[in-house]
Amino acid sequence: MTALPSPGDLLVVDGRASVQFAGDRALTFRVVSVSDQPTYAGWIWLTGYVLDRRGNATAKREIYVQLAGLHPARPPDPTARRTPRSRRASSPARRRDQDSAATRARSGLRAGAEAG
Repeated sequence: MTALPSPGDLLVVDGRASVQFAGDRALTFRVVSVSDQPTYAGWIWLTGYVLDRRGNATAKREIYVQLAGLHPARPPDPTARRTPRSRRASSPARRRDQDSAATRARSGLRAGAEAG
């Protein structure tokens, strides 16, 4: 990409744009603005959103990249499967409280306390 990106453009930002985005750190980026701040020749500041596989914005970022290393991205697939989330385990304190209540009920302590 040799022309300046425009707001709304969807870009692949990977190691060709900057070493900090090499390998598994590559991202899909929706441009919000292009800074007019002076930089080194061929480099630009972009503000925008990092998108996940479904096209949802996950973080707002300001990035410094080489213009020649930017490439248009394919539109994300909104029907892409979400990765399953693990169920959040209950806290250890809550589990202890539940275990204590069950132990008291089984041992008859509750029944004895109510009768007395």
